[in-house]
Amino acid sequence: MLTLIPALNEKTLEPLTCLRSMLEIEVAGSTLQEVLEDRWSSVSAETDLSAAADFWPSRELIRKIFRLNGNFSLRFNGREVARAGLGEQLIEPETDDKNSFEIRYPWNILQINEDALAQITPRILGTVREQVVVDGILVLGENSVILPGVYIEGTVVIGKNCKIGPNCYIRGTTYLGDNVHVGQAVEVKNSILMHKVAAGHLSYIGDSIICPNTNFGVGTILSNFRHDGKNHRSMVNGELIDTGRRKFGAILGDGVHTGIHSSVYPGRKIWPKVSLRPGTVVQKDITEEQLV
Repeated sequence: MLTLIPALNEKTLEPLTCLRSMLEIEVAGSTLQEVLEDRWSSVSAETDLSAAADFWPSRELIRKIFRLNGNFSLRFNGREVARAGLGEQLIEPETDDKNSFEIRYPWNILQINEDALAQITPRILGTVREQVVVDGILVLGENSVILPGVYIEGTVVIGKNCKIGPNCYIRGTTYLGDNVHVGQAVEVKNSILMHKVAAGHLSYIGDSIICPNTNFGVGTILSNFRHDGKNHRSMVNGELIDTGRRKFGAILGDGVHTGIHSSVYPGRKIWPKVSLRPGTVVQKDITEEQLV
């Protein structure tokens, strides 16, 4: 049995955690709690396991732990992040294990989404119209419809009651939650759009996370690439943090409304219920509910 130990501080995950706990964040067709439970399932089936909710173990690490027969203490960056039994066998991730990490910042959720969906299999429960191209793996939920002219590339998971298209491009490792609308001439790449997000026309959403009930005005662009090709940095508690990502877009909180022709610099975050006026260029994080 698995017991997830809550994180001591979730503020560094804001705006994702402004209106929910970190374990309730939508990711990979589920929630963070459920994907963590799935990742640890082979170990927790054999023993009583306690694990930190803010640590993501790689598949390689899980296989290594599984061979310890349910008696270990796992340490990462100097702290214990998992324990089973008496914890007599000390284990640490290998130095080259780049897929195990602490869940501290919003961009870590993108990495979890990519990892958790890496081995998903196709499943179509909704409707795919003619002239739709699926060049990859598609999971489509009940009562969802993909309209003509949609091109899907890579691994894409779409929830229930969604309307996708016509004539849009979805690629990378992308998760669209329930009741999402992605419409005419919209491109979504390697992103998470939680439930009830609407991007109806002429927008680009790249390497971004969008919280529920957000609406994109026509022509909204979430930029995701620096001209110098360096890693993106993002402001957290007054400090610029290296995200480790060359492609990273924006994090939009719940109920954000962007005006037409809005542009958001890479690595920027917008807190819940902010509304952008038409033509707004977001150069810095917007942390308060306001009309910009």
